Amino acid sequence: MDRGQEIPLWQGGAPGAENAPDVSQPSENSKLPKRFTVVNHPSIYVFLPPKGNANGAAMVVAPGGGHSQLVIDKEGWQVADWLNKNGIAAFVLKYRLARAVGSHYTVPGDALADASRAMRMVRSRATEWSIDPNRIGFIGFSAGGELAALMETRFDAGSSSAGDPMDRVSSRPDFAVVVYPGFKPGTIAVPKNAPPTFLVCADDDPSHVVTTVNLYLDLHKQGISSEMHIYASGKHGFGLKVTNLPVATWPDRLRDWMVDRKLLER
Repeated sequence: MDRGQEIPLWQGGAPGAENAPDVSQPSENSKLPKRFTVVNHPSIYVFLPPKGNANGAAMVVAPGGGHSQLVIDKEGWQVADWLNKNGIAAFVLKYRLARAVGSHYTVPGDALADASRAMRMVRSRATEWSIDPNRIGFIGFSAGGELAALMETRFDAGSSSAGDPMDRVSSRPDFAVVVYPGFKPGTIAVPKNAPPTFLVCADDDPSHVVTTVNLYLDLHKQGISSEMHIYASGKHGFGLKVTNLPVATWPDRLRDWMVDRKLLER
């Protein structure tokens, strides 16, 4: 399989999707797009670590962009590279954009359906991709962080009577990573069987601190094991940016947390 190979989430097109092309901006130094501004054909891009380095863990990666675009280079491809370096398989999600110009899609109706389908697809093909089906997480940034919060609170076990075999598979992430999420108060209700969660944001990104802290507190109330990091500086959208600020070390803290949770070996 080619690195970054794209796989449609629905072979016949996503339910309710327009039969119109996606709109993307090309990257200057990669065959993969820099960003998407219209998505009608949701998919995942597959990034598998070298076999000798693979540890069986995997993550579906949801880039941000305010649901009006997908910043898929900084919060997709770069994240996949980091995950692969740590032996983790990455599946970058191209989801439908609820706030793109002229869009009729919604976050809970379409973007979440794409994210859920991605989780089911990765779990259903775990053997093919040498993945442990019980160590598949979901990581999201900003608007993708909203999707991560929705994924860990609105999952289902799959339906054994579903006509589509993929719909028989659970959409529940085994763990969630929520990075500077943005969502309206009252839209996330944490169940008692939500997965363990890692949360991170910057204090100088005030509106996203509120959502991060509130989600942490809601998880805590339900007894869900969680870890939260709030860095003094970093603002919004720091991603994997290399800086001299302490926030640049958050991926190391994520890896420590995954080791602590027995998702990775030390």
